[in-house]
Formats: sequence, C-alpha cells, structure tokens
Amino acid sequence: MKALVYHGPGHKEWEDVPDAHVLEPTDVVVQVDTTTICGTDLHILLGDVPAVTDGRILGHEAVGTVVETGTAVGKFAVGDRVVVPAITSCGTCPYCRTGKASHCQSVGGIGWILGHLVDGTQAEFVRVPFGDTSLHRVPQGLTDEEVIFLSDIFPTGYEMGVRNGAVSPGDSVVCIGAGPVGLAAMATAHLHGAKRIIAVDLDPFRRDRAMQDFGATHAVDSGVEGWQEEIRALCGGRGADVVMEAVGIPATLEASFDLVRPYGHIANIGVHGHPVTLPIDRLWIENITITMGLVDGVTAPMLLDLVAEGQLDIRPMGTHTFRLDQMHEAYEVFGKAASNKALKVVLRR
Repeated sequence: MKALVYHGPGHKEWEDVPDAHVLEPTDVVVQVDTTTICGTDLHILLGDVPAVTDGRILGHEAVGTVVETGTAVGKFAVGDRVVVPAITSCGTCPYCRTGKASHCQSVGGIGWILGHLVDGTQAEFVRVPFGDTSLHRVPQGLTDEEVIFLSDIFPTGYEMGVRNGAVSPGDSVVCIGAGPVGLAAMATAHLHGAKRIIAVDLDPFRRDRAMQDFGATHAVDSGVEGWQEEIRALCGGRGADVVMEAVGIPATLEASFDLVRPYGHIANIGVHGHPVTLPIDRLWIENITITMGLVDGVTAPMLLDLVAEGQLDIRPMGTHTFRLDQMHEAYEVFGKAASNKALKVVLRR
C-alpha cells in the first residue's frame, strides 16, 4: 500500500510500505477513504515530537471502511463505515473506564498513538488497535465530509474549550485564535448557551469565516491598537466569562489573563512549546480557573448525533480537497494556510 512516511525532521515521502494487517485480536483494519492533516503533523515534521521515529506513517484522523477484524472484535464487521479518531481507547484501564482515554494505560500511557507511536491514517489502509472501543460508526446517510473533523478538532474544541471552560447560558466567550480548533470551539459554544462569542485573530479571512460559518457573534482584530479594550467593551466592561486560548504561544495565553473577569475561566486549547509566566500573584485573588489538556474524544458520539440531526455542520472547515496521492501538495497548502486561505484540507481516496 501507499502511505506518507516520516523520515526525520523536514523529510516525508509518499511511498510503498507493507500492507496494514490485524496483529492483535482487538485490531480493526480500515481502508482510508478520507483523511486530513493536523497542525500536530506539522510539529512532527519540524522535529518537535521526538517520540515519532524514522519510518512512522503519519496521520491520526480518518473516515473509512472496515476491511479486516481481529477475532475479539464484535462491534464492527467488514464493510462498516467508521470514523477513526485521534485517541485510541482500550476501554478497560482505569483512565478509559472513567472517560479519560487520552491517558489510556494499555497503549503506552497516552491515547494519541496513531501517527505517533504506531502507524497512522495518512495511508491507503490503517490498523486501529482496540477497534471496538475506539472507532465510531458513521450514521447512515452522512458523507465523509460531514464527519471527518469529528476525528479530532471538533471534540478537541468542544471538550478542551467549551466543557473545560464551563461555558454556561448567557456567557460572554472570547476565543483567541480562529484557526481550525478555535473555530471548532466557537461552533460548539452555542451548545452550552453562550450569549456572545468573540473571535480574535490577526487574519481577516479567519475572522470572516468565524462570523459566517462557525457561530461567532463578533470578531476583533488583535493586530490593532486597543483590541483588548474593544473586547472588554463588548463584555460590558468587566471582562469575559470564558477565554479560550487556541494559538499556543505565550503572548496569547498572557492576553487571556488580562481579558477574563473575576471568577472566570481560561481554557487553554493551544499546544504550547515554550513555558509561560503565570501571574499567580494577581490571578489567585480573582478566583480564576485555568484548564488545559489533551482531548479524550468521549464526546464524538454525541457530536455525531448532532451532525446526523442537522444541528451541527462541520463541512465549512474543509476548504481544499486533494487525492490521497497528492499528499505533498496538500501539505504545501496546509503548511502555508494563511496565504492559501486554508482552514483544513481534505484528502480523498
């Protein structure tokens, strides 16, 4: 089969590799019909994730068709259409039993293994460990494009931003960063009754898309003088109830400290590669709650139901479409997302 293989920082190739096969009784092999590229894949190519070694097939998001099952698999059969999620869950360890699959103990202490510790989804076929407790069946009648982003960014935005941020009815919510995961957080904030959703970004294209397609009620350009005062004015002068940080650099998290009201929540969604100074001497007396973490993916079935019922439309996230064998071209576009007006790329068999 063909797959995108990592060969060290800055090097990847779409090349022939051995076919994916069942290795353990709980495995499911899925034909990849649709996949995408994550910002984490770009970090891997920069050498920022040393656990990814030479020869690893990249990717951790897909929609596909079951082509082989292990002897212990009972929930899925050949021919079933499934979402392959970013998080793998054994379903039996203490973390998985309590909905914390991001730290599944049966797969190395971390649920993100595809394209990380084992071969991933940017390939013609992928082996999914613990298929019964990891895969999600695609509701009948839904297209791949309607569900592909439920493999990672929508559960991430919802769980790490909306749920961790304790968004409540009537809240004013600020999301710093209108990239894919920030847009996913904004698109799901209305599920908890947010009254005001403010998108903050330097890019006018992303600010416009946040307003048009992802539920933002206001958009603020963080590149102009006085942008923080503009946000405070929109929030009635007291600061936001919830600030979601979806960039992953010190400056944006530090801005969150200045924008949240007393008793407010800061939900860190961005992946940070550098330490951030925490002004705890100021924040403790304001009763601020700060959360962070890796997605568990436990809300994917609920989000799938919302898509099936027409209550959530994730299709606008896909701005560019390629064939699987155009993997290099897709990475070029996604790697220069701002200049290409790209949110997420979709790669189809």
